[in-house]
Amino acid sequence: MAYSFETLEIEHSGRVATIWMNRPAVFNAFDEQLIDEIHAACRLLDADPGVRVVVLGGRGRHFSAGADLNWMRRAAGFGEAENLADARRFAGMLRALSGMGKPTIARVQGAALGGGTGLTAACDMAIAADDAQFSTSEVKFGIIPAVISPFVLRAVGPRNALRIFQSAERFDAARALAMGLVGEVVPAAGLDAAVARLAEQLASCAPDAQKAAKDLIAAVNGRPIDDAVSEETAQRIARRRATDEARDGIAAFLDKRPPAWLA
Repeated sequence: MAYSFETLEIEHSGRVATIWMNRPAVFNAFDEQLIDEIHAACRLLDADPGVRVVVLGGRGRHFSAGADLNWMRRAAGFGEAENLADARRFAGMLRALSGMGKPTIARVQGAALGGGTGLTAACDMAIAADDAQFSTSEVKFGIIPAVISPFVLRAVGPRNALRIFQSAERFDAARALAMGLVGEVVPAAGLDAAVARLAEQLASCAPDAQKAAKDLIAAVNGRPIDDAVSEETAQRIARRRATDEARDGIAAFLDKRPPAWLA
């Protein structure tokens, strides 16, 4: 499958595809074009059966410094209708990234500010270099981190969000790890190796089961553990055990052979 973008590069390594934001001169700050191209890349890669894992990274010293200054200047002159369309574009991209049916990893170095923090949270998991810096800085400009809020809240919880949304303070990778925004922090020189190890582990697992596991989390998260949830989880595992993928996976384990999805 061929890809052609102006603000992105798509790099393939086996079953892993990396979406590289490629605006290093502006620290991968995003504008309308970058937002639209990330959205399109997510759709294309999600539909590509040869891709098992998607990594989101930024070329250069920084992951993403958030909104492009020229985009912010244009937005300052927008009316409510134009601002709503702009926000919907950004929200649609984050939902496309978060809703991919295959595992996603944020590869974070340097600045991951504002929407860069949102991109980190929208991925299923994140690995950060120890030089990474995060912030939901919107209130410094008289606005709020509205569009990224569902993803950041999911990652860090309401208590942490109350502080970082209102203080606009920067925080480092160690604090991001403690909050749950990232799952691993490594020296900058080891970032690519750490991402590759996780991607390899993810690519070794059953793809349909991974999507079903992601759907499972969405279905049961936040619900009381009652009869309805117990019944739903029982039905979900019963349906999954009856799939060809599950039958082959169990047989492969017992027969000490690779499963079909690794062929």
